Amino acid sequence: MSDRSRPSPFQGIDPRARLASAALLSVCVAIAQTLPACLFGLGLGCALLVPARPPLGRSLRRAGAVNLFVLFLWCVVPWTTPGEAVWNAGPLTATDAGLRLALLAALKANAIFLLFLSLTAEMDVSAMGHALRRLGCPQRLVWLLLFMGRYIHVLGAEWQALITAARLRCFQPRSDAHTWRTLATLLGLLLVRGHDRARRVHEALLLRGFTGAFRPLDDFRWRPRDTAVTLALFCCAALLIWLEFHGGPHA
Repeated sequence: MSDRSRPSPFQGIDPRARLASAALLSVCVAIAQTLPACLFGLGLGCALLVPARPPLGRSLRRAGAVNLFVLFLWCVVPWTTPGEAVWNAGPLTATDAGLRLALLAALKANAIFLLFLSLTAEMDVSAMGHALRRLGCPQRLVWLLLFMGRYIHVLGAEWQALITAARLRCFQPRSDAHTWRTLATLLGLLLVRGHDRARRVHEALLLRGFTGAFRPLDDFRWRPRDTAVTLALFCCAALLIWLEFHGGPHA
């Protein structure tokens, strides 16, 4: 059975509840400094991932991107943080404080990633934008999100068309000045085309009576199950905070 034929039960929850809960839990995880609190956040993200059932391939690619940054931290932080030496590798010395700090960063990054992946998986960009606006997010940021979600693929197609045109003219990327000049020219052309398209989109909006606010087609209705899910997730956030204060020494 494909992922699309098994919709997540979170898709029936009000987007405002999902975004608010994900933001609260992520903030609690981000400021945590104890190992039990970070482990609880990671475990909660894994537990929520089971019913969420996001597409496996896309989730693994995103997790790989997150952990690529975490790997960079492991290559730097343990060797540059002052503390008691626990392991030597030639001129480099790993400290206990550095290892603990890198471990906390890895747990936090993966926990926040899993929380947002579980609670916002397959959420439509339009619904996310309007939910953020209902939650009090500045309107200009909501515009930026909505237009980015709508036109990022258009800009990607424009870039692919420029690259294809360059390859048809026998362009072969190398580490030389000609390659960098060509890529800079292509990037400039992309910016010019993006500006022209933005001007046309703005004129089209004005012709359709745009007054500075979008009229959402999604009718958000708060239901009892939204309250139950929100309260459950807020209780998890309270438990995470309790573990932060009673879970042992801070990093």
